[in-house]
Amino acid sequence: MSTIQRLHLDQPLAEGLDIAGDAAAARYLGAVLRKSLGDSLLLFNARDGEYAATISALRKEHIRFAVGAQTRAPTPAGDVRLLLAALKRDAMEWAVEKATELGIARLQPVFTQRCVVTSLNLDRLRSIAREAAEQSERIDIPEILPPAPLHRVLDAWDGSPILVAAERRDAPDLATALAGRGLPLGVLVGPEGGFTGPELDDLMRRPFVVPATLGPRILRAETAVVAALAVMQALVGDTRGGR
Repeated sequence: MSTIQRLHLDQPLAEGLDIAGDAAAARYLGAVLRKSLGDSLLLFNARDGEYAATISALRKEHIRFAVGAQTRAPTPAGDVRLLLAALKRDAMEWAVEKATELGIARLQPVFTQRCVVTSLNLDRLRSIAREAAEQSERIDIPEILPPAPLHRVLDAWDGSPILVAAERRDAPDLATALAGRGLPLGVLVGPEGGFTGPELDDLMRRPFVVPATLGPRILRAETAVVAALAVMQALVGDTRGGR
């Protein structure tokens, strides 16, 4: 049985409304998915929740939806924040998709000394996050912030604990580092070449930084993202009790 299509719509949703989607939604639903007048789907956003809807009008660049009953109330993700050193395009896009599926609330890309990437396509990354939220049945979409140097992000940090995947340094395993902690929490994953010694020294001087190891193997950065977030969500996040 096919899954009903979900569409994020950043405008007010309420039962009884008849609202317009944008041209991109019209093209995607009409030309790509071959939807037609009267077909059902789900509309959602973090503010209003999720609603049943049907397509009430559809042309090449124009679509409208008749909004039905609410199917889920607003349920924002827990405050899990990912700080990720900027990666090459394919790895960065994959990491954004998987981190969205794993329930992060915010992604802060950072530039470190060993980053080989100097710019990111934020529009593309935000589109990937939106599509991943639609597919994974999230109500909200993670905030993706503009990239900034790591030291600047840390200087402005609000003091919530940040667990740092610090390979090749003595550190407790992630489960031990998480013991007794709750949200909000951040996790910092460095670049493929790892952090430099001075970067690690600067990190360890900050009182909110908690070093942790992800095990005996050296992981690719995007693999470390999935491993760290899966453990965090299992121990202190929203996967313990299901939806």
